[in-house]
Amino acid sequence: MEIEPLVLSSDKKDIKITNHVYQPKHEILSKKEAEEVLKKYNTKPSQLPYILINDKGLEDLDVRPGDIIKITRTSFTAGESVYYRYVVED
Repeated sequence: MEIEPLVLSSDKKDIKITNHVYQPKHEILSKKEAEEVLKKYNTKPSQLPYILINDKGLEDLDVRPGDIIKITRTSFTAGESVYYRYVVED
């Protein structure tokens, strides 16, 4: 029986984190939903926390600068928490 040696590659592998169990759900708000959120919190889009357009959590979404992202996180203690981010370029 011949044993083949293990060959390790130095190639950098891209890891897709959007399917990871701990990655919170990211979704783009429609214009109407975005307006409702901004009105509810009496704020402007530029006053929301920013998220960069090349953020790994957004790689499966067709985002554009100016979009508002809804991030839904679940936890054992808080249940479900919702956060909003304003998409900006680098």
